[in-house]
This record gives sequence, C-alpha cells and structure tokens, in this order.
Amino acid sequence: MAEVLLFHHAQGLTPGMRAFAEELSAAGHSVHMPDLFDGRTFTSIEAGLAYINEIGFDDMRERGVRLAGELPPELVYAGFSFGVLPAQRLAQTRPGARGALLFYSCLPVSGEWAFGPWPKGVPVQIHGMDKDPIFAGEGDIDAAREIAAKAEDAELFLYPGDQHYFADSSLPSYDGDATRLLTRRVLAFLDRV
Repeated sequence: MAEVLLFHHAQGLTPGMRAFAEELSAAGHSVHMPDLFDGRTFTSIEAGLAYINEIGFDDMRERGVRLAGELPPELVYAGFSFGVLPAQRLAQTRPGARGALLFYSCLPVSGEWAFGPWPKGVPVQIHGMDKDPIFAGEGDIDAAREIAAKAEDAELFLYPGDQHYFADSSLPSYDGDATRLLTRRVLAFLDRV
C-alpha cells in the first residue's frame, strides 16, 4: 500500500478534505494530511487566497515542503488546488517520490513557476473539470497536457463541469458522480505505485 502526503486547498482542511483522506485510509493507504493553516478554514477561495497572500505565497508553499522533511521520501505527493504547489514541487524535486496526484491545478514544467522537467520514474495523475474557470481558464490545463505528453507515466482526467473544488464533499461545488470516478482512479493509481 502507498504512503501519501496530501495537501489541502485554499479553503483549508475542510471536513470534505478529511473525508477524502479517510477514504484513502479505508482502502489501506497511509495518509498524512497536514493543516497548513493551523486550524483556519475559509468560506470562499478568495478568502483563503487572501490569507495565503497575507502569510506569503512562497512561505506557505515552503511550509508544506518543510513538513515533508519529517516523513520518509518514498511518498506519493498529492495536492488539491493550492496544495498542488508543495505536492508538485516535492514530486519533481525530492528524490524517492513514488508518484503525484494533482487535483484542480497543475504547474508548467518550464517557465517562472516550473520545477524543471517531470522526473523519470515518477507516475502522475492530474484531475480537473473541463470548464473550470481556474483549471481550464487560467492555463493549468495546458500545463497538465504538457506533463501528460512528456512524462513517461502520466494520466490526465477531465470531468465535465465548471466547478473547481468538485471533490470536496463539504462544499457547494461538490460533484458526487465526478468524485466517485476520481476516487476509483486515484485508488487504482495508489494500488500500482
């Protein structure tokens, strides 16, 4: 079974994020889910991003990276939206990574936000909605397609819809059908890495 380091999105460690982690744990995987916001949750993406900007975007990302140092390197790094920042960085730069799960966001492998080319031997799954104004509208989908085309073991899954946090069961944006399919795909990924 896989050991997963899972980073929450900009609204914080919501009940829906906890439920997702519990589902992975119930399937036999070991899941670490640090609270990057020290117990704070937010009612909107904008409020969460305001908090992140107040602390400092880079500082918040680095908080996640530092927390990984307390764990063995042979992890699957997973992140939801903002949580993709530390997850993708660790998957691409920390030796020993077993895989990456990127939800709702994806960073390019070249340019200002890049951590370099996707590493050989590190499988990745990327999940997002095809009409999500953030994932599809702000270029993340292009970065995801680039990784899917260049990495040796990459899967990009697009779901019909326009919601960003569609797999968080505690938020109005939740899409149960898409989340069930996403979860099946994630569990299959974790079983093989």
